[in-house]
Amino acid sequence: MALLMAIESSCDETAIAILRGVPGSAAEVLASEISSQIDLHREHGGVVPELASRNHSLRLRGLVEKALFDAKVTMADIDAFAATTGPGLASSLLIGSTAAKGMACALGKPFLGINHLEGHLLSPFIDRTAVPPHLALIVSGGHTLLLDVEAAGRYRKLGGTRDDAAGEAFDKVGKMLDLPYPGGPEIEKAARSGNPRAFDFPRSMLHDPHLDFSFSGLKTAVLYTLQREKGRVSVPDLAASFQQAVLDILVGKTLRAAEISRHRIVAISGGVSLNQALRDALQSACDKAGLEFVTAPRDFCADNAAMIAFAALLRHLAGESSPLDGDIHPNLPLVEPAIV
Repeated sequence: MALLMAIESSCDETAIAILRGVPGSAAEVLASEISSQIDLHREHGGVVPELASRNHSLRLRGLVEKALFDAKVTMADIDAFAATTGPGLASSLLIGSTAAKGMACALGKPFLGINHLEGHLLSPFIDRTAVPPHLALIVSGGHTLLLDVEAAGRYRKLGGTRDDAAGEAFDKVGKMLDLPYPGGPEIEKAARSGNPRAFDFPRSMLHDPHLDFSFSGLKTAVLYTLQREKGRVSVPDLAASFQQAVLDILVGKTLRAAEISRHRIVAISGGVSLNQALRDALQSACDKAGLEFVTAPRDFCADNAAMIAFAALLRHLAGESSPLDGDIHPNLPLVEPAIV
């Protein structure tokens, strides 16, 4: 049995989680604490790195103490410590990774540096006994990726975004519509009362033979529509039409990737996977194709430490660890030659 504490501080959420796990059994989340900074950054219309790192420093100790209390364990009970080491904001990554390394060093326990994207990737299987072969879609504010997953730690990239990520496009369009930050959930809310066929927005690269994504043209089409309509546009109709275009691209590319990879399981993760319209569309498409559709528990879709702890737990149980003098990697890719 292993007890593991993880810290996630890659952007503007400070999160701590404690997991218990044994080989061949589902991990047990004993504690998962998240301190959101949305209200702090909302007035700026986006994340301010200096404010984010400062707030991580202020919140971290209290969250660690609360996680230990909720899990009913002591610091001495922890078998290994983990933290996100990339990708993300350098100033934010440093806070969490330095804290986790300090605790590991003080207690003489192993440290594991975890890729933020691997945390998202594995999160749909956090309540299962193993990570099966599957086709994975990671869709978040900074990333849109299709991956052929053979097992934990063995990934092959099939497609990714060539410009804006889907979540970034949601936030930018939300800003164009003067919706509160972050724009993604606000667009989803507005779209519920809109007509998804009101505007015929482009589905970039949908029918191209490759599996890459592009959302910059769609974002530009929304901008030109707003300029042409000059304030006469229905926000719900535009939100619904924009969202439908994104969903058509994501679902179309994902199902084609599943066909190419021949996987029978499709998993989605990342903050945008909280979008219920996207979940429903992928569920329907997978049902029609005879595929199993898996999502992360809703509490573990946006940035959180439980997903980092789960990825670290699998590596710890496999006998892996990371050097204490290892650096952070703000632009760290998920798929590198060593793990393909």
